[in-house]
Amino acid sequence: MRNKFITAMIGLVLAGPALAADVTYSKDIQPLWQAKCGACHGAQSPYLGDFKADQEKYKKMQQGPRMDSYAGLVYFIGWPDTGAIMRRLDDGKNTKDKKPGNMYQFLGATDEERQKNFGLFKAWVGDDAWFLNRWKEKDGVPGATKEQVSKLKLKY
Repeated sequence: MRNKFITAMIGLVLAGPALAADVTYSKDIQPLWQAKCGACHGAQSPYLGDFKADQEKYKKMQQGPRMDSYAGLVYFIGWPDTGAIMRRLDDGKNTKDKKPGNMYQFLGATDEERQKNFGLFKAWVGDDAWFLNRWKEKDGVPGATKEQVSKLKLKY
């Protein structure tokens, strides 16, 4: 019995990277996004330019910028709003103040569910590509590097 347990655990450890590599937008992220984020960032939401032009209006309506497609979501990861998803969904372990991003709380009803869904997003983006930098330097935080951006996975 003990040998079966050890064998199973070794299998899970070895399979971990393979499972993470299989995270895709269409299979994993899109359904999660629709369930946890779609109410505020779906097709009824404004595009970023419109949102920025009248943020107060949209915040009162509980609408954030539209992110209801693969391309729309990648816009907030790679470019031009580089790192926005990572900053907002981060669990706080990657920040100086150790506070989670303002959208982390919506990843689940419990911390266990939030961590699971956060892990899925992180695996999709790429564990080595999870960075909080913007495209350009801001407030003393350097801009994203070519090396960081080149590690993005974002499989469709």
